Amino acid sequence: MIREWINRNLKGDPIIWGIVIVFSVMSVLVVYSATGTLAYKNMGGNTEHYLLRHTFLVLLSLAAMWAAHQVDYRYYAKISKFALWISVPLLIFSWQFGTSLNEASRWLTIPVINKTFQPSDLAKLALITQLASMLARRQQIIDDFKESLFPILVWSGLIIGLIAMTDMSTAGLLLVTAMLMLFIGRVPIKHLLMLTFVGMVVVAIAFSIGQRGETAVSRITTYLNAEEPPFQAKQAYIAIATGGITGKGPGNSVRRNFLPHSYSDFIFAIIVEEYGILGGAAIIILYLALLYRGMLTATKSDRAFGGLLAAGLSLALALQAMVNIGVTVGLLPITGLPLPFISMGGTSLLFTGISLGIILSVSRGEIEEIGSKKRNELRKVASAA
Repeated sequence: MIREWINRNLKGDPIIWGIVIVFSVMSVLVVYSATGTLAYKNMGGNTEHYLLRHTFLVLLSLAAMWAAHQVDYRYYAKISKFALWISVPLLIFSWQFGTSLNEASRWLTIPVINKTFQPSDLAKLALITQLASMLARRQQIIDDFKESLFPILVWSGLIIGLIAMTDMSTAGLLLVTAMLMLFIGRVPIKHLLMLTFVGMVVVAIAFSIGQRGETAVSRITTYLNAEEPPFQAKQAYIAIATGGITGKGPGNSVRRNFLPHSYSDFIFAIIVEEYGILGGAAIIILYLALLYRGMLTATKSDRAFGGLLAAGLSLALALQAMVNIGVTVGLLPITGLPLPFISMGGTSLLFTGISLGIILSVSRGEIEEIGSKKRNELRKVASAA
């Protein structure tokens, strides 16, 4: 009965579904642990406040993922172009007039419901989807710079540049993702170098007039030259070091009381402290498995758009996860990027769910197409007999 319901409602790659469910459970457990003290201080002793809110957001993200995977992925090509045009004024407005948090105005407050929305999440998803669409349509003329590469460079430079004005980390990650997609899409190396040049120009402009230029320089300089790590990095190292092989157990973190943003930017440190190196290694393996299944979906796709779309979204999620983990263990400067589908968040969690739903939509489309071909072959054999 349960298996029939799953087969009927949860289509696409079953392993991706399993990984997401594991992430969802881990997210609720670790966020509840990491926010216990914060909720007690800010909510008058109501330690379940953030638990209930985050659980609702996780369920909402799962619902968005399910809805996205029900839509034929080919429709996302049309939707993404509209989303890109919407993203540009939203990014400009948030840069100039948005709600300011941590010295950056990345958020817009939605009237009536009074909730914040981060336009860069929409812009990032729209750009990756539209890049996949543009590359797929131009495969026959991929060497023609004017007809194929120029629109790609314009959109990439515009979106990445606007995001960089308030969020250097997200912009840099999106630039790397775009370059990898162009490489997969058989774009000549000389044109990839042009995208690199565009990216360098955008970064230079963002450093000079953007809101986070000085912060980015400070973090990189501190990482390279400082003898003593920043406070939050030091607390993360202590959490990891004291976690040991098997950890202190769920809810027994000590560093959550000292580590800033332990529920978002540094949540991997709490995972290792409570679940040990084994728990941290399991999370890394699951992200790599998610990347593998996403790339496997891309290679099995008969359509260029489906393959590029699955590859681009899988790479974006996996790269963000590796950067977050790299920051936590001291391999990279502090960035402020959340751990996908585990960190507490609003729009980031929601758009991660949509991204995974689109990957599943590609997987579902290919599975259904293979099934349709097999049924047609069986009918031919039956009719011939």
